[in-house]
Amino acid sequence: MASAEKVPMLPEGHRQLTEEVRHLKTVERLEIIEAIEAARAHGDLSENAEYHAAKERQGHVEATIADIEDRLSRAMVIDPTTLSGDKVVFGATVDLVDEDKKKFRYQLVGQTEADAKNGRISYNSPLGRALIGRQIGEEVEVTAPAGDRSYKIKAIAFV
Repeated sequence: MASAEKVPMLPEGHRQLTEEVRHLKTVERLEIIEAIEAARAHGDLSENAEYHAAKERQGHVEATIADIEDRLSRAMVIDPTTLSGDKVVFGATVDLVDEDKKKFRYQLVGQTEADAKNGRISYNSPLGRALIGRQIGEEVEVTAPAGDRSYKIKAIAFV
């Protein structure tokens, strides 16, 4: 069941989802139709593994399209370059230092845009939730699967 809750995302994430749904509708659907037609040409559908595999793939693609379209319909596109302020909000890029003096830079993004290895964490992640609303100089304690960590906010940017 779909939620009416808004889904915050960056313009880049919105473009990626739009492109993904376009690809699924134009390329994937056509490939599946061709696969189903080819499988039908083999005769008896009740024992036709190619037909059943194509139908299963079709169901998966249609569910993915519906999910992406639902997210796009509820999208709240936020361009961080239009934001300002002294508090961490969605889209902000935050410089942190942990208790071992190790430096981190993360941008708070939507769930589908998150990629921690590239410095993009979900606003819903444990660290993301801990950072929202905080200011430069504040310390945040985070309980994550890897264990408890403490970070100090060194800078907030909107880029």
